[in-house]
Amino acid sequence: MSATQTYAVTGMTCGHCEGAVRTEVSRVSGVAKVEVSSAMGRLIVTAGEQIDDAAVIAAVEEAGYAATRN
Repeated sequence: MSATQTYAVTGMTCGHCEGAVRTEVSRVSGVAKVEVSSAMGRLIVTAGEQIDDAAVIAAVEEAGYAATRN
């Protein structure tokens, strides 16, 4: 069973921003796939288990941006 969740991310403007978010979110336990779009302001996380929204949002904040669950 896998779970997918979408988040709105503010503050990203380029590929470097996307990479920073991807790196931090990939470190969250259980995360299998991370898709990031600075143009869309979107983050899509796929995990093999229930996604810990607080951990994903904290990881985005660690990268220097803000996120909210859609």
